[in-house]
Amino acid sequence: MVIFITGASRGIGRAIAEIFAADTQKHTLILVAKNAERLQQTTLQLQQQFPAQHFLQYACDLGQKTAIDQLAQWTHSQVPAIDILVNNAGYFIPGSVHNEPEDALETMLQVNLLSAYHLTRALLPPMMQKRSGYIFNICSVASIKAYSNGGAYSISKFAMLGFGKNLREEMKPHNISVTNIIAGAVYTDSWAEANVEKERLMEADDIAKIIFTTTKLSPQACIEEVVVRPQLGDL
Repeated sequence: MVIFITGASRGIGRAIAEIFAADTQKHTLILVAKNAERLQQTTLQLQQQFPAQHFLQYACDLGQKTAIDQLAQWTHSQVPAIDILVNNAGYFIPGSVHNEPEDALETMLQVNLLSAYHLTRALLPPMMQKRSGYIFNICSVASIKAYSNGGAYSISKFAMLGFGKNLREEMKPHNISVTNIIAGAVYTDSWAEANVEKERLMEADDIAKIIFTTTKLSPQACIEEVVVRPQLGDL
């Protein structure tokens, strides 16, 4: 299978790459992230750990439409079609609607919504032609409730969930499953300096396990949405 993961150099994206790389089935994993150095390091580490798998990497700023177009062209030159697409790239600027930076909404819409929208559109045609595949959108509990100190972020995540819901309906006739992962706080690098105990948060591997297990269901089944929170609830 060909597995395409954005935001793959660390956190949830890396955990997803690891769980598929550990699979007994052979895969091609396409890892995409903005930071080229960190992405290269991650790819090399995974290749050493899982030598039976095939890894490709592409550093890309998904906030730029031209960069997404170039990424899609490169992808089509490398593989005939994607089997699993994970729209995981995201960005957070703290603040409320009344006091956040002037361009906060535009910036987060570019990364948290439009990157997935444009990339999915570019990669879908071969998937639709072969009539199979999975698309996972990493949303947030901020997609379903107001998020404190996250005005534009929450707006962008509401939009991301709306994108996923609409895509789910559109892909039904093409036999492509669309799943929206509505996740609470997951311990990643961004939480390392937040003075919150690691045990209070979910692990990135929790999200990876949900995605991996979903791909093992029968073709007749589609998990449309998963809401997963820390055991003690949201922070």
